[in-house]
Amino acid sequence: MNRVTIIRITKYLVDFMFGAGVLATLTLPWSVKWAGRYLEQLAVNYGEIVTIYFVLGILALAIIWELRKMFKTVLSRNCFVRGNVDSLKHMSYYSGLIVLMSVVRSIVYTTIAMLVVILVFVIAGLFCQVLAQIFDEAVSFKEENDLTI
Repeated sequence: MNRVTIIRITKYLVDFMFGAGVLATLTLPWSVKWAGRYLEQLAVNYGEIVTIYFVLGILALAIIWELRKMFKTVLSRNCFVRGNVDSLKHMSYYSGLIVLMSVVRSIVYTTIAMLVVILVFVIAGLFCQVLAQIFDEAVSFKEENDLTI
């Protein structure tokens, strides 16, 4: 498979994830109520769980939205732009907020999986910050070269 095909497939996957995320976030009140029939802890803390997962869903959608914006620049073969630096910084901040909400969620209902989510988003947030700095340097070099030519 060539590079463009892989990028397009990945973009369609991200677009699908965005749509599925919107659907999952909007249907939380009903899906948590349904799951609460099988998991008593969800039924006991219904309001808190729906609120926490709604905020987590919105933050996850914000990250996917930033990815979608970045994919447009990749497909146009112009990825070293300030907009991508901003998107990476935003994704880092959203990851940090997900960590904070996940800590709050762990107070209400602790699972090992949530501790893994916290670790993953700490790493993702740091990774996005480092990438933002790298992209910022690359954009500066590109702008400098564009002026030279």
